Amino acid sequence: MPYSVNLPSGSGQATLVNSTQADGKTYEQLRLECLQKGKLFEDPDFPAVGDSLFFSQRVPVNFEWKRPGEICKDPKFITGGATRTDICQGQLGDCWLLAAIASLTLHEETLKRVVPHDQSFDRGYAGIFHFQLWQHNKWLDVVVDDRLPCVRNNLVFVHSADNTEFWSALLEKAYAKLNGSYESLKGGSTMEAMEDFTGGVGEMYETKNAPTNLFLILKKAVERGSMLGCSIDITSSAESEAQTTTGLVKGHAYSITGVEEVNYRGAKVQLIRVRNPWGQVEWNGPWSDNSREWSAIDSSEKNRLLHNSLDDGEFWMEFGDFKANYDKIEICNLTPDSLSDDGSKKWEVNLFEGNWIRGSTAGGCRNYIDTFWTNPQFKLRLDHPDDGDKMCSVIVALLQKNRRRLRKEGLDMETIGFAIYEAPDDQDHQGKDFFRYNGSKARSRSYINMREVSERFRLPPGNYLLVPTTFQPHHEADFLIRIFSENKAGAIEMGNTITADLPEPPKPNPPEEETDEEKGLRRLFEQIAGSDNAISARELQHVLNNVLSRRKEVKFDGLTLNTCHSIINLMDVDNTGMLEFEEFKVFWEKLKKWIMLFLAYDTDRSGRMSSYELRSALNAAGMNLNNKILQLLGLRFADENFDIDFDDYLTCIVRLENMFRVFQALDKQKKGVINLNMMQFLMLSMNI
Repeated sequence: MPYSVNLPSGSGQATLVNSTQADGKTYEQLRLECLQKGKLFEDPDFPAVGDSLFFSQRVPVNFEWKRPGEICKDPKFITGGATRTDICQGQLGDCWLLAAIASLTLHEETLKRVVPHDQSFDRGYAGIFHFQLWQHNKWLDVVVDDRLPCVRNNLVFVHSADNTEFWSALLEKAYAKLNGSYESLKGGSTMEAMEDFTGGVGEMYETKNAPTNLFLILKKAVERGSMLGCSIDITSSAESEAQTTTGLVKGHAYSITGVEEVNYRGAKVQLIRVRNPWGQVEWNGPWSDNSREWSAIDSSEKNRLLHNSLDDGEFWMEFGDFKANYDKIEICNLTPDSLSDDGSKKWEVNLFEGNWIRGSTAGGCRNYIDTFWTNPQFKLRLDHPDDGDKMCSVIVALLQKNRRRLRKEGLDMETIGFAIYEAPDDQDHQGKDFFRYNGSKARSRSYINMREVSERFRLPPGNYLLVPTTFQPHHEADFLIRIFSENKAGAIEMGNTITADLPEPPKPNPPEEETDEEKGLRRLFEQIAGSDNAISARELQHVLNNVLSRRKEVKFDGLTLNTCHSIINLMDVDNTGMLEFEEFKVFWEKLKKWIMLFLAYDTDRSGRMSSYELRSALNAAGMNLNNKILQLLGLRFADENFDIDFDDYLTCIVRLENMFRVFQALDKQKKGVINLNMMQFLMLSMNI
């Protein structure tokens, strides 16, 4: 249930947030109910049970769920301001989340939106707290009760260095609820959480292959309030969280909290400040807390940079040492402003949601050319170059949705990426031959199993085709794609118009002008029809099954009586409920055309048609459908190998033509352009 709240910045603006509670109640409604009843809130959507902790194992120790008032005498939500030292990692592998929370504390206004500060354990306390998190282009208000998992009266997961402060533990619980369980938070990218705290867009750099101005990029990112993380790659699982001799931890998420230049012995030295979310274990090389380098710089500069030089997990490094030791840097821009140019810019945003559904739109990457073209396609029109430039800056961010929550169902992050092509002028969904003979103009650097893949490009003005995919075909996922451009750009989903071009069939020849084929067809009809000179659905079923079963080039299991009723509905001009010869003859011409189309798109001559080819076959038959409808058809008619037998193909095409004719009769004034809601209703009513 969406509702409006004021932003904490005092700007007077309001932002739309959505309640995540199953009953649709807001935080304030639930809190007031608890106060009126004199009870502390117990969240029915995320109960204090083992399933909220783990989904793949039993709870390994005897956990107790305790409220902060049961853990200490005088609990506080926030003590002395929310700072990065309030975040200490517990027994859960979610250092990536904690690194993002540490970065969040450096941005006061953003922090106040995510962690509303008007909450406490004092007046108005009802055992309920709330946090605002971004998911899939929506701000959500996530409500939790304050029962936290403990062992021997100590918090098991995130905790503050101050044992009476609980905002960070409750924020972790809200994030666990959003993703289904605490266990769902194991392993991840700092960027993922950064985006969920800001709604921003992320960029990633490899330190060993970074632009020459990387230090300037990071410095501007810090100055503009971006959130930054970094990590050291591992070569095997045995290296995960292994500590090096210099005090750094491999396979571990750190946050970048400062970038500075200092005068050192007559020269400028570039420094970077990094924080370990463990709250301890620090770099012990040059420029570490107690290193001799600090004695050679101005005392006021030293005091400014080392005002809190405790063993708190935070330390300075020389930038060259940083690049030599760390492998990846993640930057989340709170707004997609350029980091590499002077001055901030407001970017234009185009957003689309879509799905990869096996059998219809899950075509895989370009390696799988036979199905790649079936992926969703989006056309981008870049008319206006950047100010003072001949090129257009574009950021493409592809995000797969709800994958952490699906872990308990055995699913995890898909390997995703995208490619960009120079697009022709037409608006059609491009087919296999287009991609066979045209190379991409840009693409994601790699396919990777992260929630989001994003890249920045500079492209000349023109039309472009964006194709987001999973790496392998037949892998299903929902996705969100955001396209940022410096100047306004047009963007549409391709193949999104539902149309039908179904010309009236030619009138049959009179008996005296019939061809030999037509005379043979008349003899067959008279044998079946009997004295009433008409064919019923059951008689039609008998003759079609006899004729089609003799065709060795198609796999055929037999038409159902329902399909034959659909054929009669389509062809029965005089509404007798049966087919007379002229109607039967017109149907026979249609059937021959449909058989030819089926054989044309049975590319491997197996007698079956790949469900991925259904779009092309229907287009050739005069019916253009969008991705949503094709996905439904694939799920309805394709088998486990994503193939369609001839009888299912015939059932599909007959019912679709029936549906289009019904719709056009109801909606003649729209000239065949189909309303999606009406189309889906008719599909359901016709059992398609």
